[in-house]
Amino acid sequence: MVSVNLGLVHYVLDHIYGTLLHRTKLGTPFFSKGWGGTKLDLLERMVKQLFPEAHCQNWPPTAVHPMWKTVWETNSSCLREGVFRTTCDERLIDALPPESHNARVAFLTPKNITPEKMACVVHLAGTGDHTFERRLRLGGPLLKNNIATMVLESPYYGQRRPSMQRGAKLQCVSDLLLLGKATIDEARSLLYWLQTEAGYGKMGICGLSMGGVHAAMVGSLHPTPIATLPFLAPHSAVVPFCEGVYKYATAWDVLREDAAAITQHVTSLTEDAAQKTGITIEQVRDRLRSVLSLTDVTRFPVPKNPQAVIFVGATDDGYIPRHSVMELQKAWPGSEVRWVTGGHVSSFFLHNDAFRKAIVDALDRL
Repeated sequence: MVSVNLGLVHYVLDHIYGTLLHRTKLGTPFFSKGWGGTKLDLLERMVKQLFPEAHCQNWPPTAVHPMWKTVWETNSSCLREGVFRTTCDERLIDALPPESHNARVAFLTPKNITPEKMACVVHLAGTGDHTFERRLRLGGPLLKNNIATMVLESPYYGQRRPSMQRGAKLQCVSDLLLLGKATIDEARSLLYWLQTEAGYGKMGICGLSMGGVHAAMVGSLHPTPIATLPFLAPHSAVVPFCEGVYKYATAWDVLREDAAAITQHVTSLTEDAAQKTGITIEQVRDRLRSVLSLTDVTRFPVPKNPQAVIFVGATDDGYIPRHSVMELQKAWPGSEVRWVTGGHVSSFFLHNDAFRKAIVDALDRL
């Protein structure tokens, strides 16, 4: 009888999935149009304002007034969709594609219960999550616990995706920071709306993978205790793009040529810039690591109630190594890490109950 190591199977499945999706070169890679020029310079300055040494944390955030329409309702629940102007700084709005200027949100609530007796959790999108559907399925069963679900559509995704972008592959490095900064600003405004306008008693923020990174940042910056639930999330975008599977889906040659062209422009070189300046792929990777270090959650403040922070990691994740999850807990003493058996991809489908339990438990600690 042959013994099968299921952990290894899950790990291998992550890499097979990554190979089919990223290494076959059938689709457009990440950052196929380079660094983003002056947009990247702007984003690097503005993202630094989120860190604890910044003088202003922008609270309260810009108020939102979503225009709601009812999608469906039953005797016990209601689903509405809302639209509002992104709450980003005007400089960021100018940098965002026009398709991303208006934010979309789905709001699934129990009926016949007042908000102050309920909780609401804002769900943020992981890479490639273009619709509301998956996160609504995750949140739907929580209605029986009197927990409402609010699902935010990220810039560059779904109906906010630029017309020239294919799938989830962002065209510039600056797009990744723009997506993150806009998502954080919009999520903070939605939490403020839930508290001041809708009157919810307890609130939380959660997300899967990339959405988990953004959720951790939002939870860190919120001025009062909220449940914070990063699922299958690294401590930084450096992990998937420079160490994990996404490094095979990144247009390194394009980034190298773009870096060389910038140098050529600055120094007025006339020969081939990449050859003249001697820029190597490893130098380009170091530059990307430096830029993406701005997403390092361990640099963010400890949330107001770290006991209401629950990280959920996968034991055999081919995308997010165990050490990256543990970095998060180390940075936020008092938080909890839970492990589900499986890989990154399989856990998306197999462990919704574990994610829901983490949400219920974290809200109970408020």
